[in-house]
Amino acid sequence: MPERYAYFKKQIVPLAEAKIGIMTHAFNYGTGCFEGIRGNWNPDKREIFLFRARDHYRRLMQSCKILMIDLPYTEDELIDLTIDVVGRCGFEEDIYVRPLAYKSSEMLGVRLHNLEDDFLIFVTPFGPYLDVDKGARCCTSSWRRVTDLGIPARAKPTGIYLNSALAKTEANLNGFDEAIVLTQDGHVSEGSGENIFVVKHGQLITPPQSDDILVGITRESVIRLAQEELGIETVERPIDRSELYVADEVFMTGTAAHVTPIIEIDHRKVGTGEVGPVTARLMRLYFAVIRGELEKYADWVLPAYATYRARAGATT
Repeated sequence: MPERYAYFKKQIVPLAEAKIGIMTHAFNYGTGCFEGIRGNWNPDKREIFLFRARDHYRRLMQSCKILMIDLPYTEDELIDLTIDVVGRCGFEEDIYVRPLAYKSSEMLGVRLHNLEDDFLIFVTPFGPYLDVDKGARCCTSSWRRVTDLGIPARAKPTGIYLNSALAKTEANLNGFDEAIVLTQDGHVSEGSGENIFVVKHGQLITPPQSDDILVGITRESVIRLAQEELGIETVERPIDRSELYVADEVFMTGTAAHVTPIIEIDHRKVGTGEVGPVTARLMRLYFAVIRGELEKYADWVLPAYATYRARAGATT
């Protein structure tokens, strides 16, 4: 089994040695921000392809700015660190890369200022988050999405995921696979960790940024694939809950979820209750892209092991 490594305290160490103190500010108050970067294993090419890693790090820098976290690395340096950690681990399966910037001071007191900052990366095997083949059954959560005036939606802070955890657990304990969370005024916002799309009359519809969504990198990728490869336009507008019940198709997108069809919402079948044709086409396209099989989108994927070997050879 591959040994796991992490980037921690400005060095690469075995994951088992990467420990934080119990007084760490981020642990006590949720004062950190993170990204999730998928590494997708292609067995034919024997390669891990990191999906849109640079875009994830750009969003991390945006989150750090909002949360007043000093991240003293360039995009290229962050990519290099990620390649080093992934390369040393050597997994031959799908993985999840977790970069996290956080308030590292070991002291109490609610604030963002006058605290030390640090940054870490770890890697873990990560298979399917939801069943992309059969589709997911969802419910509308009784919990509402945190507004941008409460916790900024343009950031990806650790603390906001309590909102997601409440919704996800409520859904799971009630027998559903995932939750759909509404805004304070009752419009569809997102899943517990995914963006949501409706297919209606051959068009994609998805909630706008103003409905407190995290602007997903997978979301943007799917919008582009739909337009460029299928000729399908996407409309960003508020979506009412009942629109989900009469949609032709519904699917979710996210780093963890990829493109996941939704086949049932609140005990009502979506469309025929099976994976719809538009969703199926987008899934095939997306999975080909993330495994490095479509040259047109080669700039979206970074071959981690080839890059790691090339860098190692250059230094010997």
